[in-house]
Amino acid sequence: MADLKSPTLIYLKGVLFLVLGLIAAGMLLAMVGNLQIALLLGIAIWAFCRAYYFAFYVIQHYVDPRYKFAGLGAFLVYLWTKRLPRSD
Repeated sequence: MADLKSPTLIYLKGVLFLVLGLIAAGMLLAMVGNLQIALLLGIAIWAFCRAYYFAFYVIQHYVDPRYKFAGLGAFLVYLWTKRLPRSD
């Protein structure tokens, strides 16, 4: 499969991900109907988004400019093989 290059299709893909997430979260909340679960779900989603941002943007722009992201598996390999400098 070729890379997606059309800006319109890329935006459409992002909107579809957002819609899918909203539908899934809405269905979960409708099934449970608990404010505490809604809050925990929101925190979990926020935390995973921040972790994803860290794995790619922060590492590439602030820690190791040579690192180019290719997916979470590649990031795990990077962490496993990378020796971090010690701050003694």
